[in-house]
Amino acid sequence: MDEDRSEYGNLIDYLAEKGYLKDPDYAAAFKRIRREDFLPDFSVHRASEDRPIPIGEDQTSSQPLTVAFMISELKPRKGERILDVGMGGGWQAGLLSEIVGKDGKVTTVERVQSLFDLGKANLEKYGFISSGVTETVFADASKDIGSNGPYDRIISAAEVDEVPDLWKKSLVVGGVMVFPTKGKLVVAKKIGADQFETKEYFGFGFTPLIES
Repeated sequence: MDEDRSEYGNLIDYLAEKGYLKDPDYAAAFKRIRREDFLPDFSVHRASEDRPIPIGEDQTSSQPLTVAFMISELKPRKGERILDVGMGGGWQAGLLSEIVGKDGKVTTVERVQSLFDLGKANLEKYGFISSGVTETVFADASKDIGSNGPYDRIISAAEVDEVPDLWKKSLVVGGVMVFPTKGKLVVAKKIGADQFETKEYFGFGFTPLIES
């Protein structure tokens, strides 16, 4: 990893030192896939802030600490298939695409047209779409999650009242799902066809999943 003395680089170093980025590969991905490349022009100057940043349509680029924590709990690995719900500006999908590498696949879903266009353009700055690593889907993620399942991991940046059955069925046994619901962040490991082991974390805030 090239040494990065920028404010953004210092933020990622801090998150790693505090244990929010538990894997060196994840920290390297955060260094390479820079948040500033996934923000609209009116917000790009705030890329190094450890807080949610507006990206339009009443949506935000999630707080880096939150993204780091969620990815560390998701535990993605090279070559895996991952579903990312709530593409927004595309930063989380870009991080996951970097982590899974050329033999993996990230399907990222967005419901709002302007954000879909923004996220897709941002992801292609790194060539993730043209290389076939990332698939972008314009849809209601409670009804359409692309055709690359079943998925090894599912992560949602949008809060749900109830986890869609479609997500549960599309996760492999042994896979992990990370999602916010009812004011808490849930990490669910699928241990059987209809069985999950869960952990819950409080103190996080998310925008709701937009359904049609």
